[in-house]
Amino acid sequence: MNTTAPPSPPVRTERRGPALWIIIDREERRNAMNADVIEGIHAAMRSVLVDASLRAVVLTGAGRKAFCAGADLSRGTGVFADSLDEPTTDFGRLARTVRHAGLPIIGRINGDCVAGGMGLMALCDLVIAAENARFGLTEAKVGVFPMQVLVYLRRMIHPRHVNELCLTGDLIDASRAREVGIANGVVPFEQLDAHVDALVARLSTMSPVALKRGKQAIAAMESMAFSEAIAFAEAQIAITSRTDDAREGLAAFNEKRKPRWSREGDIS
Repeated sequence: MNTTAPPSPPVRTERRGPALWIIIDREERRNAMNADVIEGIHAAMRSVLVDASLRAVVLTGAGRKAFCAGADLSRGTGVFADSLDEPTTDFGRLARTVRHAGLPIIGRINGDCVAGGMGLMALCDLVIAAENARFGLTEAKVGVFPMQVLVYLRRMIHPRHVNELCLTGDLIDASRAREVGIANGVVPFEQLDAHVDALVARLSTMSPVALKRGKQAIAAMESMAFSEAIAFAEAQIAITSRTDDAREGLAAFNEKRKPRWSREGDIS
C-alpha cells in the first residue's frame, strides 16, 4: 500500500475577507517559476474573473526570503516559447488574462523579486514590499534578456533605471525600488500583512464599477496619442457617470452616508 502523500500544489489560494490571496508555495526553491506555477496563478486569475464578491487580489510568495527568484532553470519554465512554431508563452498568456482583470492586484513582495519575479510584480497595480526584499533583472547573466518584463517596466519607471537593471544585472534594495517607482510602500516584514490588509480595506470602499472601468481605460490609453486619449477619456467619463454606482455615489455624498456599491452591477 502506497502511503506517500501527493505533492502539494505549487500555488495555493486563500480567501481573506474581500481579497483572494494567490501564493507561490515553493519556498524550498525560492518560489521559482515553472510551468506549473504559471498555470496555478493563471487558474486562480481565471476564477477571479467570475467571482463578483471579490474586491482585490493579492499576489505573493511563501516565506520571507523570496517573492519569486525567477524561472526555475532546472526544468521547463513556461517563460520561454516552447518552439519557434508557438509564438506565445505561458507567461504571456497569463499576462493577457491579468490585463482583463477588473480588480486591483496588489503585489505583496515578501522577499527577493528577481528576473521572472519582476515580471509577476509588474502585473500588479500596487506593490507593498518588505524591507528585506531585493529587486533585479539578472537574465543577461544566463544569456537571455528580460523581454516580456520590458513591456511593463518601460512604462512604470524611467528608461535610465530600466537600462541599469537590465544591463548590469545588479540587485537594488527595497528603498531604492520605491525611489525609482517600482514599489508604492516599504515596510518591515512583520508589518507587511497589516499594510496589505489596510490597503485592501481602502480599495474595498471604492466603487467596483469605477475601478474596473478605470483599469480598462488606463490600459487602452497606454498606446494612444494625446488627441485620441483625451477624446476616449471624454467618452468614458460620460459612460461612467451613468452607471448605477455613479448614481449611488452621488446620492450617498448628498445624504452624508456610506455608498452601497453594487456587487455585480454594470461592470462589463
